[in-house]
Amino acid sequence: MMPLTEGWPLSPAATCMAVIAVAYLLFWRSSTQKLDPREPPVIASSIPFVGHILGMAFYGGKYIKSLGLRNNHLPVFTLPMPGSRIYIVTDPSLAAAVQRASKTLSFTPIIPEVTERVLGLDKATMEITRKNLDPGPGAEPGFLADIQEMVYAWFGPGDFLNDISLDAVRELRNEAVSFATALETRVASQQTIDLVAWVRHVVTVSTAKYFYGPQNPIALDSELEECFWNFDHGLGKLLMNILPSITARKAYVGRERLVKALESYLEKGDYKTGSGIVQKRIEIALRHDWTLRAAARSELSFLFAGIVNATTSTFWILLQIFADPQLLSVVRNEIKGTLRADGTGRPGFNIADLKVKCPMLVATYRECLRLGSDNYSTRMVKENTLLADRYFLKKGAIVQIAGGVIHADPSIWGDDVERFDPRRFTEKPGSPTAKQGQIHPAAFRAFGGGKTLCPGRHFATNEILGFVALVVMMFDIEAPGRGRIRVPKKNDGVLPVHILEPVSTVKVVISARQDRHAQICRDIDITL
Repeated sequence: MMPLTEGWPLSPAATCMAVIAVAYLLFWRSSTQKLDPREPPVIASSIPFVGHILGMAFYGGKYIKSLGLRNNHLPVFTLPMPGSRIYIVTDPSLAAAVQRASKTLSFTPIIPEVTERVLGLDKATMEITRKNLDPGPGAEPGFLADIQEMVYAWFGPGDFLNDISLDAVRELRNEAVSFATALETRVASQQTIDLVAWVRHVVTVSTAKYFYGPQNPIALDSELEECFWNFDHGLGKLLMNILPSITARKAYVGRERLVKALESYLEKGDYKTGSGIVQKRIEIALRHDWTLRAAARSELSFLFAGIVNATTSTFWILLQIFADPQLLSVVRNEIKGTLRADGTGRPGFNIADLKVKCPMLVATYRECLRLGSDNYSTRMVKENTLLADRYFLKKGAIVQIAGGVIHADPSIWGDDVERFDPRRFTEKPGSPTAKQGQIHPAAFRAFGGGKTLCPGRHFATNEILGFVALVVMMFDIEAPGRGRIRVPKKNDGVLPVHILEPVSTVKVVISARQDRHAQICRDIDITL
């Protein structure tokens, strides 16, 4: 009998390579196919189906950003995934269409899986969490719907927003005054300081106090501050959820120590000395049959929301202001213009005045958010959808509005899109160099948009502007050796879950100012 290989022109090794090549071509070809003729253009990876996942795992947020900028002629495109799709939206007008389609494109179904991985919630709690995620009219809301409605209501314009904003800025002022006093009374006042670390410390201890009261866990155990930031810096690995106690060791240990401390805080009833919104959150959790341990894990997420973006945003704003003497002079003069005497003659300033009378300060804030926000606004496709009457989106797929791509698009922001220029947000529409008046409202993605617009955006603005104003008036910040402060690039090689941190540390020398306005700010009456 003739052997099967007799007459075959290739060697076994060459045959194997040929089979692999054909299989690769078939898989690659399959990965480029649309599920529907109207589906957004498909961008296939060189490694079929899993290549994009590997790219995001290895390169973080800049992987999608790079794809989007290389294909900026496409307002939306498809990334094939094993058994699913991700649709990447890079056009502001299409982003607005996604935001309007909240009935079929929803973030809510994604929340349980994300929180389960990040917070380590148990199965019983997850069963409660998944109930009635998107209740219809008249339906009883589940835990998530209940807590989201409460948070949006409390952080909306009103008495609580005013009160918590004042508590925040006053507590930050107290920390700033303590630091200024320490600088004046110690020889080490000229030592270099890591600016990120200093802002982290001030915002972390202040936020924990004004939200969770004087008996908050971080006030009782200073080591928990480091645990918190270890948790933050390991979020990407926790989300991957591959043996997190090993692969995300520091984040995992930090999380568990914080949860244990928060559980003790709840058991002792110390939350009753905290802010009204924290007390309400615990009330809702217990009403939905959450255990105190599970509620402690939920409160870690709220503490995270209160600390992280405020910290990193404040850092970038202070850095950009003090790195540019001319900008510093303009902003400082704007803030001086808001200082006034109250009816008793005591000096004071109104936080609302900062937003009205300090256009360059506000513009700097917005420009820092634009440059630092590479965030995604994510939705799940709940049913087959035709977006903007043009693009087919498959049920079960994921839609991501790529904030990093939109914020770096020169067709939106100009050819100098990578340069820090707060004038983008100060020039009036109609002026020869104006850009802002021509920009689509959905192009500014720092707070998301639509139904998932950040509920704490008003509070964050009050807190950050108030703290920055106090630091600008009370301190001088210089580079060691009195040279010009260097502004590093942002670290975009991580999962962009919040405003991105710098790629390197920024060492500075901070000194307390002694002029009249600095002294006024130490005892200023803060109002809103």
